[in-house]
Amino acid sequence: MKILRLMLPLMLVLLAGCATHRTPADQRQAYVAEDTSRTVDLTHPPRDMWDRIRRGFSIPNLRSERVDYWTDYYASHPQSVLLMSQRAGKYLYYIVDELNRRGLPTELALLPFVESAYNPNALSRSQASGLWQFIPSTGLHYKLQQDWWRDQRRDPVASTQAALDYLSYLYDFQGDWYLALASYNWGEGAVKRAMDKAVNNDKQPIYAQLDMPDETRNYVPKLQAIKNIIARPDKYGITLPNVSNSPYFTTVHKSRDMDIAVAAALAEMPIEDFRALNPAYNRPVILAKHNPALHLPLDKVDVFNDNLRTYTGQLSSWQVMQPTRGQSLAAIAKSYGISLDQLRQANNLQSRQTRATSAALLIPVAAEDQAGIRLASYSPDGESRAPVSRRQPRRLLRRPPTPAPPSGHAPRVWPRRPASARIPSARATPCILWRDATTPR
Repeated sequence: MKILRLMLPLMLVLLAGCATHRTPADQRQAYVAEDTSRTVDLTHPPRDMWDRIRRGFSIPNLRSERVDYWTDYYASHPQSVLLMSQRAGKYLYYIVDELNRRGLPTELALLPFVESAYNPNALSRSQASGLWQFIPSTGLHYKLQQDWWRDQRRDPVASTQAALDYLSYLYDFQGDWYLALASYNWGEGAVKRAMDKAVNNDKQPIYAQLDMPDETRNYVPKLQAIKNIIARPDKYGITLPNVSNSPYFTTVHKSRDMDIAVAAALAEMPIEDFRALNPAYNRPVILAKHNPALHLPLDKVDVFNDNLRTYTGQLSSWQVMQPTRGQSLAAIAKSYGISLDQLRQANNLQSRQTRATSAALLIPVAAEDQAGIRLASYSPDGESRAPVSRRQPRRLLRRPPTPAPPSGHAPRVWPRRPASARIPSARATPCILWRDATTPR
């Protein structure tokens, strides 16, 4: 008993020493959650979209030399960051709202910065397209229509739904957001094989330990770099544009064929602004049989509908014909009373092409058939103004003040799941590859 009493203090000293022992910094995991898991004040609504995004950060922060490199790179190109942020302003509310609805981390709203520089018309060498850079086969797998008339990979609503479906599947498959993001870039099958290879080489099957191509190895560090800048723009000398925490656009459906130029004029928008919200359409006419979804700024919906009700002209100046494969283009042009050059220009055909190869051709209606088309327009105060030609739309009006935004959402911390809880490999969706134009190889 006396021996036990003498040894008890010694044991307490040893246990205290073990409790205070710390792992050296260079042996810690390459990513930690200490800057992501923080107290969020939900008693006040977010100031703007950037504040709302920050409140939803819940992916552990990655710390590495590559992250430092890309953070410095973006910080040294403030104009590029500003341009990307300005493009993002049209789409951020919709994307973040969907992320909140699904309970996903808001870091994913920054992924198009890396994927496409937030350009809905971006097209990579591997034919990946749109904000989220779907390659054709993956887009079809997620029900994004791609044909002669439209490419829904470029549609900001349809592609966002598909991207979030895909990312949710990848997280369930991998159980770790870094591995899920690597899979989005490289393909889940490739990442799974890299994880198996790491295990065979007595390494941990985590993102930092995987043997990956440079494109994928830089992918998550780029996203972390953008996150660092959005989290603390003042620290890096970056000015972010004002993006209100309120919807920018809404969607309307129409049941008649309509020229893109006419739709833009009815909404009293410059055609480039209209196309920025509706980039999916490949042709100058939108077909009713596709049940088209037109995305319009909130303050333009009533303008569009009022002008449409009073519009007396034809909504489409194009006729669709189905040629026989191999039919002479010159004969088709002659039968419709237009020149061969007009037919080629209307259908983006090369000058050396002489035979029809597509299932449809657009035939422009003669100019005299469209003469006198005018639309009635109304000022915000209700006083009527002179009719406006559909060929000369007015500039976009400034948006009216919006009501106070709703409160933010408490962030969710996404833990790494144990290997036993992960979903076994069911399929390998083709990888999605893109290097944005603002970054070097």
